[in-house]
Amino acid sequence: MAILRFRIYWEDDDLTYRDIEIQGQQTFLDFHKAILLAYEFDGKHPASFYESNDKWAYGREFNSEVLVNKKDAPALSMGRTPVSALVSTPNQKFIYVYDPVKKWTFLVELTSVCKEETYKRVYPFVLRKEGVAPAQYGIKGVNPSKLMEIEEKYDLGAEEMAEGFGSDDGSEMGVADEGHAEETDAGSDF
Repeated sequence: MAILRFRIYWEDDDLTYRDIEIQGQQTFLDFHKAILLAYEFDGKHPASFYESNDKWAYGREFNSEVLVNKKDAPALSMGRTPVSALVSTPNQKFIYVYDPVKKWTFLVELTSVCKEETYKRVYPFVLRKEGVAPAQYGIKGVNPSKLMEIEEKYDLGAEEMAEGFGSDDGSEMGVADEGHAEETDAGSDF
């Protein structure tokens, strides 16, 4: 059974992508659900795949809301169309659009075909995640472990303060010497 490996780029940032493996006989609906899971989207909105060429032009549409494939229909069904039925070239491309209002657009490219499945792997399978996924609604939360790594990396302890991050008079930044402030006030005529 053929395993198709696709790279799914977020259109706004080509450094953000997910690699997904899917069995050839699985449908575009299965693929759609895998992409939503990989990018942490909720799946509450319709989506479409479009056949594409090397210039990322929109071709025939496969929609999540269409239930039956009909001859000369404007869109075909994701649930009725196997992925392998539309793979005709070694670098086959698709455009995936989620939520017609927000138009989350992803560029989907076939990267390889394997003849054998990996033992005990459930397909579709998210093989790799690169970059921070876009936040579907508002601001995405930060992973606490990543935040801790950043804090530790840039943490300025007492040792760094002694190396020039303090004030000129040796006291900590923003704290004035109270005795020095009184001397200047006592000597003024105001």
